[in-house]
Amino acid sequence: MVTNDRSDRVKILKSIQLFSAMDNAMLLEISKSLTTVNLNKGEILFKNGDLDYALYLIEKGKVKVHVGTHIYAYFGKNQYIGEYSLLDSSPRSASVTAVDNSQLLRFDQKDFLKLIDKQPEISRSLLKGLVHRLRDYNTIEVELTKKNIEIEKQRKELERQRMELESLNSTKDKFFAIIAHDLKNPFSTVLGISELLAREFESFDPDSLKNFITQIYKYSNNTYNLLENLLQWSMLQTGRMPLRPSIVNVMDIVQENVELLSGNAKQKNIRITISKSSDCYAYVDVNQITTVVRNLLSNAIKFTEINGKINIKVKSKNGFWVVSVEDNGIGIAEKDMNRLFLLDSNPTTIGTSQEKGTGLGLILSREFVERNGGKIWVQSQIGVGTTFSFCVPKGQMEHTE
Repeated sequence: MVTNDRSDRVKILKSIQLFSAMDNAMLLEISKSLTTVNLNKGEILFKNGDLDYALYLIEKGKVKVHVGTHIYAYFGKNQYIGEYSLLDSSPRSASVTAVDNSQLLRFDQKDFLKLIDKQPEISRSLLKGLVHRLRDYNTIEVELTKKNIEIEKQRKELERQRMELESLNSTKDKFFAIIAHDLKNPFSTVLGISELLAREFESFDPDSLKNFITQIYKYSNNTYNLLENLLQWSMLQTGRMPLRPSIVNVMDIVQENVELLSGNAKQKNIRITISKSSDCYAYVDVNQITTVVRNLLSNAIKFTEINGKINIKVKSKNGFWVVSVEDNGIGIAEKDMNRLFLLDSNPTTIGTSQEKGTGLGLILSREFVERNGGKIWVQSQIGVGTTFSFCVPKGQMEHTE
């Protein structure tokens, strides 16, 4: 039960850190100056900007310190607010409103100053209490600093996750676009031609039959290459393609891919040359770098005119092997070159023999090259040709007897 008896008020004052350094005689003097303030729930004690110079002790109930709808803190039983107003005559910097029916004790600045004149030692004891209060604030500030650091780390982690989600969404959209359009359309063409051949085979002459079969082969081959890239990219994005580097001869990879795609080049009478270089050993994942070379050579064939030329070079530079695939094809516009390796803005172009692509091969190639410790870049000029280059770290071949 709350009482106005001075002995009870002394107990209340003694329990509050601000007055804990004072003896009972001093507290008794202060208790004589306290007045009771009753607030109903929702009633305002003072407003922001009021000239209210007093310390308030909360005997019961609960109040909130706020500016408008923003709440800074709540205070309850045996807590206090406004200690600086005992000395500072500035307007209140916030409003205080009762959250529950509350009873407070008011210690007016005028009464405080009179007491100091009578008993100067009161100010010294009160100062000790304020020092303790400031130490508590410093402790709280240190904790807040730690929390702020943690919050900043969490913010950065959330930002990283947000960017990762955006990338995943972009990947998902690209997948759906490829499945819905670039995979579906070639199959529709192949099925249409196959159905026509199956239904009216006897009515076609040999030249027409050869043309149909060539179209089926071309669409099937392009679709297979796309599907292979799509599957590899899917495995890469879902973390199911570990890096397995070993010492390999880059020239062997180049020659294998030239042989693999020689049929495509012959169809357009494109001549492929290789700048000879021996002992081109690199420390890479052979399957991933094979995919890179195949994609770059396939693109070069696709965008080179009939009777064109492609030259593949392997050169040594600063601890890396630089592989370049140079063609004299249609070239790439400058505005498109910076977007070639970006998933969300990757431009696609029809080949010189109406070959279609998704640009996925270049994106996959960039990821494979970077995973193997290298870089990939492009130089091009419209109507002159294009050179795609990438570098991979050298490796030393162990010689055994």
